[in-house]
Amino acid sequence: MLKVKAGDLDKMGLLFERYHRSLYGFLFHMTNQKEASEDMVQNVFYRMLKYRNSFSGDGAFRTWMYHLARNVLKDYVKSNNRSAFQYDLKEIEERISGGSTADQLLEKEQELQALETALAGLSAENKELLVLSRYQELSYQEIAQILDTTEGAIKVRVHRAMNQLKSIYLKINV
Repeated sequence: MLKVKAGDLDKMGLLFERYHRSLYGFLFHMTNQKEASEDMVQNVFYRMLKYRNSFSGDGAFRTWMYHLARNVLKDYVKSNNRSAFQYDLKEIEERISGGSTADQLLEKEQELQALETALAGLSAENKELLVLSRYQELSYQEIAQILDTTEGAIKVRVHRAMNQLKSIYLKINV
């Protein structure tokens, strides 16, 4: 990113190749909307170019990138006047891989639906924490930088979010 900031805009393609999948994964887990997530990824990279001078290089690039992604997500929610955390269970079926017997496939689908329903039952803040830590595999330190808080606070919040998710999931699967 420092090379892009210095004017070597060709390096933006390399950044896109490295990070567009993880950004899409984050945005898709937050919205469960394929097209909107693809559009938001493009917006994040556009903002990277637009605000490249704000990248200081002091912190990790991923931290800065996810900060931009969170802002794009917030803008999307505001402009569409809806919750970003909607789930279409039909799309979950598309994500289930084949090659299983019908019973195994049905069981896998039911478990995935229960997990998605449990995730949807979390507050936006807790869901974001779990997506960043579990799906995006960011460290607690990186999440703390993104959310402008301490690593200890993130550990506590993730622990509480996991407990809340477990509680909701168990109620659904009873």
